[in-house]
Amino acid sequence: MKLSKRNGAAALGLALSATGFGLAGTASAAQDANSQASATPVVTWQACPQYSDDVLGFLGIQPKDRAAFRAMWARTDCGTGSVPLDYRHPEGQHVTIAFTRLRAKDQAHRQGILFMNPGGPGGSGYLMPEQVALQNSADAQLNDQYDLIGFDPRGIGYSSSHDCSGLQGGPPPQSGQMTKAQVKQAYDQSAKTNTACSSSDPAFLGQLTTANAARDLDQLRRALHERQASYFGVSWGTQLGAVYRSMFPATIHRMWLDSVVSPRAYDLAYRMDDSAQAMEQDFALFAAWLAQRDDVYGLGDTAQAVTARVLALREQGDAHPWQFSDLASPLGGGFIAFLASSQNTGWEQAAAVLKNMTTAVSGQSAPPGVKAAANSNGPLPQPPSGAPQAFNPTAQQAYLCNEDDSPRAFEPLWDEYQRNLRQAPVTGDLSALRPTCAGWTLPVRHFTLRYSSGSLEMSGHRYETLTPYPWVRQMQDTIGGTVFTVDDFRHGSLAQVPVCATHLAAYFETGAADSGSCPGLQPGA
Repeated sequence: MKLSKRNGAAALGLALSATGFGLAGTASAAQDANSQASATPVVTWQACPQYSDDVLGFLGIQPKDRAAFRAMWARTDCGTGSVPLDYRHPEGQHVTIAFTRLRAKDQAHRQGILFMNPGGPGGSGYLMPEQVALQNSADAQLNDQYDLIGFDPRGIGYSSSHDCSGLQGGPPPQSGQMTKAQVKQAYDQSAKTNTACSSSDPAFLGQLTTANAARDLDQLRRALHERQASYFGVSWGTQLGAVYRSMFPATIHRMWLDSVVSPRAYDLAYRMDDSAQAMEQDFALFAAWLAQRDDVYGLGDTAQAVTARVLALREQGDAHPWQFSDLASPLGGGFIAFLASSQNTGWEQAAAVLKNMTTAVSGQSAPPGVKAAANSNGPLPQPPSGAPQAFNPTAQQAYLCNEDDSPRAFEPLWDEYQRNLRQAPVTGDLSALRPTCAGWTLPVRHFTLRYSSGSLEMSGHRYETLTPYPWVRQMQDTIGGTVFTVDDFRHGSLAQVPVCATHLAAYFETGAADSGSCPGLQPGA
C-alpha cells in the first residue's frame, strides 16, 4: 500500500455537516458495531465542482484527455451524506462522506454500482471513476454496465477531515545508515508530533478505521437503494475491500483487489519486514541483469560480483558521502540503495548512474544522470487554486496507527532497524527504518477478516515490494477468492496496462473467475 512522503501543511480544522445521507425518520437505536443501521439513509445531491485546465493538469489529466474528462464529468452526479462518527452511537455526531456517481452508459444491461478506491490510506477516490476510464478502452468498459462510484473515505478530501500541521508520515529522508542517536532523535520527533496530532481531536481521529470506512460504504449502498455493490480497490483499497467483504458478504456482487495487502496489515513491523526483504530479492534480479551486460556497465560478470561491487559502493557512500559541487545535499549509501532498488522499467537508467558513481569524486560536479536521479523525489508542486485534496497525511497516520499493534517503544524499533540492515545489506539503507506510531495516543482497534465464498478476484504483482506477492496468497487463504498474477514490479498497475485491464473488464462483465496472468508494465511499454 502506498506510504506517501507528503507532509500535512493545512491548518487544523474539522468540517462536519448535518446534511447528506442522514437517517430518515427517527434515529435508530444503538446497534452492534458490525450491523447495518435500521433506518434508510438518504443522499443530498449537489452541483459538481468545476475544474480549470490548471487543476486537471495537476491531477495528471493530459490535454488530449480533457474534453473526454469534461464529457464524463457532465454526466457525473455529486453527492454528500452524513454517517455516524461512531457506529456504536449512531444517534450521536455525524460526519460527511463525499462521493461521485458516473452513471452506466448501457442502462438496459446495468449491473449496479461499482465502488472504487485508489489506496493510501489517505488517498482520495472522488475522481477515480473518470481517471480510470481515461486510462484505456478496457477500463472505459467498466462504465458500460456499472455506475462507477468514486468516494473520499472519512478523513479525506471533500469528506469530513482533520489536518495536523507538520505531521510526518515516517522517518526523515536518509543519505545512509543512521546511528542509534540519529534514530532516537527521529523517533522522539515522531513521538512528539504523533502525540500532538492524536490529541488534537481524538473523538474524530479515533474513528478513522478501516471497519468504519467499510460501514460508510454499506451506508452509501443502502442510500443508493442498491441490494448489492461491486468494488475495485488498489493497495490500501484492498484492505478496505477485504474488510468490507468480511463485514457485509451478502451485499457484495463482484470484487477485484489489486496489489493486495497482507491479512496482517495491522502489524506494521511485519509489513515493513516483508517489503524490505522483497526489495533485496528484487536487487538479486537486477544484479543478474547487470552481470549479463558487464561489457556495458562494468559492475561484474556474475550476479555475485555485481552484488559485491554495489555493496562496496553503498558502504563507501555511508562512510564518506559524496558532496558534489552542484548538489546542495550530500549523497551517501542511501542513494546507492535507491538506485539498487529500481524496478525493471528503470534498470537502464539506474545502471548508468551506478556505473558513473564508481568514479565519482567529492568536490566535483555530479556525474551524468546523478542530479536527475537524486532529485526524482523532490518536493511536490503546490496545487493550483480549486484543486481537490488528493491525499491527507493526517488520515494516513490515523488509519495506520489506530490499527497497528506492533511495538512502539524505541528499543524494539532500533532492533528491527538493525535486523533489516543485516537482512537487506544492499537496499536496507532505503527500506530498513519503517514509519512508526510512537506517541500515538489513541487505542488500537483491530479489524476482522472472514472467509466467504462470494465472487472475488485478487491480483498480485510478482516482483513488487510495497505489497509483496506472497501476501495475495495469504489473503486468499484468509478470505477466499481467485488469484490473478501480474508479472511486473509495479504497484497497482493492473488497470494501467490495456492487456491486463481486459481481464478486469471481463471479470466485472461476466463474473467468471480468472486465475490467469498478464505481463503488466514492462520496459519499453
